[in-house]
Formats: sequence, C-alpha cells, structure tokens
Amino acid sequence: MQIKNIIFSAFLFIPTLAYSDDCMPYKLKPTINLTSPQWVKQVVQPLQEMDLLHGDVIATMNDNYDIVADITNIEDGFCVAIKEIDADVGYSDFLVQIDIRHKPNTCSYDAILAHEDEHIRAYLSVMDDFNSELKNSIYNAANSIMPVFVHSESEIDSAIDQLNKKLQSHPELILVKQKINAAQEIRNKRVDQLDDGTSLKKCFE
Repeated sequence: MQIKNIIFSAFLFIPTLAYSDDCMPYKLKPTINLTSPQWVKQVVQPLQEMDLLHGDVIATMNDNYDIVADITNIEDGFCVAIKEIDADVGYSDFLVQIDIRHKPNTCSYDAILAHEDEHIRAYLSVMDDFNSELKNSIYNAANSIMPVFVHSESEIDSAIDQLNKKLQSHPELILVKQKINAAQEIRNKRVDQLDDGTSLKKCFE
C-alpha cells in the first residue's frame, strides 16, 4: 500500500515539472524602473505635552513593486514571466511633532523644527546613497525568478501575485532593506550627537 502511494504521487508530479520546464525558454532579463515617491512634511503639535526640548519625526516608507508580466500562450496553458518591475521605494510622508508649549514662529519652535528637518534630510540622504544598490538588488531578485505556468487565463493574476511575493521575499532584497534601516539609525543618531542644543538654549536666555 505504501509503495502504491509513492508511485501515484510521483506520477502526479511529473506533469508539473514538465510544465515548468516548458516555461523556462520564456524567461526574460527584467527591466527595473526605480523611483522615489514625492514626499510631504506635516508639522503638528499634539494636545498632550511632549518632551519640551525634543521634537519627533515619524517617517512613512513607501515600498511598492508592480510587475509588468510577459504572457506566452503555450500548449495546455500560459507562461507568466517577469518582464519589468516598476518599483517605488522611499519616504512618502514625514510627520513632525513639536511640543504644544512652543508657539509657532517663535525662537524655540523654529529651533526644534530645524533640528527635525535635519532628521528628515538624514532619512532622504540614506535613500539616495543606497539607490544603486537597491536597484541592483531588485534586478538580481527578479532575474532569479523563473516563469510560472498556469492552466487558464483566469489564473494569470494569481501567478503575478506569486511572482511578486517571491520578489519581495528574496534574501538579497531583504538584506539591502536591513542595511538601509541600519544606516538610517546610525545617521539619525549622528544628527543628535552633532546638535549640542545651543540654538534652543539661546531661546531661553
């Protein structure tokens, strides 16, 4: 009984391998289009008091990958391959928070806002520095993914979703994002280390 089950499973698996092999000739070298979102800054003053001497920046990362697929009709179905990646990666929003006790357009308000703007520049500079490495990582990830075989046209969208998941879970793409996060943390700490608070202290003299 056990031997029959093994033989049956192998018999079912052979067609899947055949279909995958049939799609290999349709693999393409993907084109990568990497853009950054147009970012916006919003400054708010929460009703609840914050740290009087320090503001805060909340950065929102945009991380979207749209696949342009090449669809080839072959016997028994379709081969779905990655033709192009339209990637939009970077910061779309910065929310700056300043303690409500600092009135807008006052010395202390402007000093804290200037410091938080330095943090925003730190975030943006890291993305600029990693632009080439990020694009290469997206290319290597996309180029490693083989075309997917589907039996019917109705399955094509699901196949593209499957390709997108493989892309975003690729180790090289995950690694470059980790490096970006680490660089951002280091650069933001440097912003705080270089600011001795002199500008803000003068506001209270």
